Amino acid sequence: MVTIERKGGDRTMDDHGPDPLPYEGVWRFTAPAVDVSVPQARHAVRDLLFRQRVPVSDDLVQGLLLIVSELVTNAVRHAALLSPMLAVEVAVGAEWVRVSVEDNHPYRPTALEADHGQTGGRGLLLVREIAREAGGVCDVEHTASGGKVIWAALPLTPARVL
Repeated sequence: MVTIERKGGDRTMDDHGPDPLPYEGVWRFTAPAVDVSVPQARHAVRDLLFRQRVPVSDDLVQGLLLIVSELVTNAVRHAALLSPMLAVEVAVGAEWVRVSVEDNHPYRPTALEADHGQTGGRGLLLVREIAREAGGVCDVEHTASGGKVIWAALPLTPARVL
């Protein structure tokens, strides 16, 4: 069971910027690092984007859901022994959406080219390619607790292809 929690905003009464759009915010949920969490995370992110009426194209939604699937799968396959729980965060701004998966395993993965005979091992490479094609970015960072967070931020408007 996945429960999504909306995180408090960073805005204060002294902020002079424009009011946030109705769909802007940050939501976070935790799930056990088990196989069933992969489709649950994907459905939770899809439902959140729909419920908040985030102006995302179908192509962007499909890219985001594939990114979530790949990142949660990686956490389940490679981090579960040291990190039995994982966290998924969705942050939506006026012009972008960011998804991230955090676990407590200290190993920082790298995007490796897998040989054509292998059926796996391309998850992070795929995430980077989806982000690049959409005009976004992705990265891996260490957390204060010694784990890592892998994130991808994509623009809400399609990238112009030159």
